[in-house]
Amino acid sequence: MTNFLESGFNDYEVRKLQKGETIKSFDCGDEDLNDFIMNRVADYLKTMLAVTYVFEHKEPRKIIGYFSLANDRISIDNFDSNSTFNRFRRHLFKNEKRLKSYPAVKICRLGIANDFHGCGVGSMLLDFIKSYYKRGNNAGCRFLTVDAYLNAVSFYERNKFQYLQKDEKRTKLLYYDLNEIMSQ
Repeated sequence: MTNFLESGFNDYEVRKLQKGETIKSFDCGDEDLNDFIMNRVADYLKTMLAVTYVFEHKEPRKIIGYFSLANDRISIDNFDSNSTFNRFRRHLFKNEKRLKSYPAVKICRLGIANDFHGCGVGSMLLDFIKSYYKRGNNAGCRFLTVDAYLNAVSFYERNKFQYLQKDEKRTKLLYYDLNEIMSQ
């Protein structure tokens, strides 16, 4: 197994995919994630539904992982009842104006190449996304959200994501409160 840390971070970069750029090869072991980065990412960028970033080795150019981000919100619709939503917001927003929804960024996709599974790349990319908002939260975003595949839920839990709902069938809706890093 390759350890991406061996050659130092100077050999790697996170960069936003550009219009017209295509990815010819990527395998993370998940057909849907592979198909997205190689076949559908351009449509999401063109229609402004999501922005995709790649984490790659600079020389030779090799994609180690990628993630896509889109605008989202946490609202009363995400909860079983009004009282559950009210408990959620009272816990996080003490003595503040109560809103019907709160701004979030959704991690739409997160894929790590097979050769790099178990090397900490996924957690490092989540930390990168979190720090993105610590450096400059220009649009007012309080939460990260993800509809995690069932086999990825424990990964997100290890990275301090919490359940928003526990009853979904194919995925679990999780969130991370960016206020956790804002106060650091």
